Amino acid sequence: MQHRIACNKRKSVIILLVFVFIAPVISGISVKAGGRKEVLVKTGIEVLASRDFDIIAGKRVGLITNHTGIDSKGKSTIDILAESDRVKLVAIFAPEHGVRGEAEAGEKVSSDRDAKTGLPIHSLYGKTLKPTCEMLEGIDVLVYDIQDVGVRFYTYISTMAYAMEAAAENGLEFVVLDRPNPIGGMAVEGPILEKEFSSFVGLYPIPARYGMTIGELARLFNDEFEIGVQLKVVEMEGWHRDMWFDDTGLPWVKPSPNIPTLAGATVYPGTCFIEGFVNVSEGRGTDHPFEWIGAPWIDGKALAKRLEALKLPGVAFSACEFTPKSSKNAGKRCSGIEVSVKDRLVFEPVATGLYIVEAILDMYPAQATWAYKGSHFDRLIGTDKVRHLLESGEKASNIIKSWVPEIEGFRSMREKYLLYDSH
Repeated sequence: MQHRIACNKRKSVIILLVFVFIAPVISGISVKAGGRKEVLVKTGIEVLASRDFDIIAGKRVGLITNHTGIDSKGKSTIDILAESDRVKLVAIFAPEHGVRGEAEAGEKVSSDRDAKTGLPIHSLYGKTLKPTCEMLEGIDVLVYDIQDVGVRFYTYISTMAYAMEAAAENGLEFVVLDRPNPIGGMAVEGPILEKEFSSFVGLYPIPARYGMTIGELARLFNDEFEIGVQLKVVEMEGWHRDMWFDDTGLPWVKPSPNIPTLAGATVYPGTCFIEGFVNVSEGRGTDHPFEWIGAPWIDGKALAKRLEALKLPGVAFSACEFTPKSSKNAGKRCSGIEVSVKDRLVFEPVATGLYIVEAILDMYPAQATWAYKGSHFDRLIGTDKVRHLLESGEKASNIIKSWVPEIEGFRSMREKYLLYDSH
């Protein structure tokens, strides 16, 4: 009897050890002693540093970055380059939200000087969106290191494209220090942007969710849209297409004030379309931007019931109430919905966003008002056809089906620019 009990104890210990040490690895997450997640991915800046900055050694560098440009220990790319005796960092360029990522969406960013290094910080979201000849004087190579969120209308990729153009026009090299696509590199979704709707929230004809890293996207931009810059991408080590950000072991830094979490980034490709309404809050000014949607005149329970009835893949809707501290409906009690992703591998954010827009238009035709007569929604989604079809009573399901051929065309085009495989 005592022997049986001892055996059972040993079995329990073995099962416990398997659960603690093997199960996380099977699920794609490696855990170090003490419960800390092991860093599985080396970003471009760490790979470049491990190679002793070989491709920029001896060159004068202009760095396009912000608070997301860090290594796995949280050290700034600015400091890493400034401290190296192999390169000479001469200028910093700041995108929307500024070098520290604190400016709100649409808020102009001023040029400045970096307090630690004393280097000039040139704003690329102020008087100009593109580096000027004066800004590029005395620079040999532009280096780009910013964490994107994998969505066409997130302006960091427009900053990258304009900087690539400026580098090409001024005979400079362009280096992208690659980073993970936080919402994975597999799914491609949404309509292709039409050229006449090109803007800073979408320069080129790509889908809303493109399923590429910034390095892969730079390669596509350079060739397909004929930028023609001398481009080099410092590839990551350990990243695979089917990895999401929380699979990497890297520290999450909110890429902008209203994307504080990976959950927000996951729904953002679709719920950002709510920005197209002048009087419906997309949750800005709350603790859950892009996850909470509402207005004082919306019946949250009714809206949640309608959307739940659609049985959309991987997502659930529940009624909620909130009072934004800023942005639309600031200080007003809003009723609306919380968008909760239950299975991100089957969740379709762009389609889900369109179903939400359709429901609001259908349920509240007298209250729901387009911003700028609909032009902002058109820029975000990349065409005015979607808005006109919704207004004419066309079902969102039919609109979404119409995207399939162009998505397949993009998938075929993007294939030759991909740098990483899946597990």
